[in-house]
Amino acid sequence: MPHARIILHVDMDAFFAAVEQRDRPELRGKPVIVGGTGRRGVVSTCSYEARTFGVRSAMPTFKARDLCPHGVFVAPRMDAYVAASRTIMEVFDRYSPLVEPLSLDEAFLDMTGSERLFGTPHAMGEQVRAAVVEAVGLTASVGVASTKFVAKVASDMNKPNGLTECPRGAEKAFLAPLPIERIWGVGRKAAERLHGMGLSRIGDVAAYPVEILEQRLGGFGRHIWSLANGIDVREVSNTRERKSVGAERTLAQNIVGREAVRHRLLPLADEVAATLRAKQVRAWGVRLKLKYADFRLITRDLRLDAPVHDAERLLSAIDELLERADVSLPMRLVGLAAFDLTDAEQPRQASLFGPAPERREDLEQALDAVRERFGGATVVRASWLGTPSAKAHDFGPDEDS
Repeated sequence: MPHARIILHVDMDAFFAAVEQRDRPELRGKPVIVGGTGRRGVVSTCSYEARTFGVRSAMPTFKARDLCPHGVFVAPRMDAYVAASRTIMEVFDRYSPLVEPLSLDEAFLDMTGSERLFGTPHAMGEQVRAAVVEAVGLTASVGVASTKFVAKVASDMNKPNGLTECPRGAEKAFLAPLPIERIWGVGRKAAERLHGMGLSRIGDVAAYPVEILEQRLGGFGRHIWSLANGIDVREVSNTRERKSVGAERTLAQNIVGREAVRHRLLPLADEVAATLRAKQVRAWGVRLKLKYADFRLITRDLRLDAPVHDAERLLSAIDELLERADVSLPMRLVGLAAFDLTDAEQPRQASLFGPAPERREDLEQALDAVRERFGGATVVRASWLGTPSAKAHDFGPDEDS
């Protein structure tokens, strides 16, 4: 008889803020807010001390300052977060061959059939939590269940540093009292429609005739009915490819011109390239993103001749894309993304002109090691020093992370 599924969802607690508090002991116990420090900045994440004042992720920085004027506002250090994430994922790999990362700070682990090695499902969760603390000095919350959806819901129930288990067979009762907004895929508009149908709790959705839900909401209706009833057959997959890796920043002041845009994209190219290397993938495509002062958004894509994961070639692609974009108008946001990702272990072609790509990649990997050991600001591009963006630190965090 096959084993009952045992799924863990591990979610780091206030990850970016926790890394800052770990690396700067004087911040421990204080309301730390990570994100853009300018007027147009956005909160990326914040410590639990800041959340007691109503500060939340994706909140404009100026609003966070109003709610928590004594908070400590910190610019993001993506290199430090990527390094910590890499170690955390290595911990997960010690417990299961099936690990599915959802982001830098959360992942599913399929622990099915591991009872002889690690004990009960509850014991598995406790061991993984303890191993993460030992490896990186950061806490995580864990949900344990027989499905991915229920495990993810459970991990959020006893934050921070908590563990919640839903026994097999109890999924429907476990979910029933929770608000419908907790169902995967139910956003603001869907919630409004469900409330209009008299459905406010997950148990209401579970008890509603699935035929009527499907008639009114299409396939989405059957999907949420299944989840509400604890039915989720999706497997934990460690082969799921992330579609893209990107970084974008809202600017404290509007900018105009190609060089102004390029200067702000320099550190973002390094950030994206470091993430690609950390995930051991390369990109076949590069996307430029610009948002004008009137909030009009444009993107420009370029397909490459060979997959890359170094900043130098990302910037070469951006240079070509900038020729196809109107940079004469005031812009309030710049961004770039690497898409169409593939395994990093691809043959590398040497160039007949200038430094070979493999030498450039080896150099950037060496810089990764320096940044990981001594901090993200240890090595920066000379071409970025002295620019307005370097002096003013006028970047906010990703708007759509």
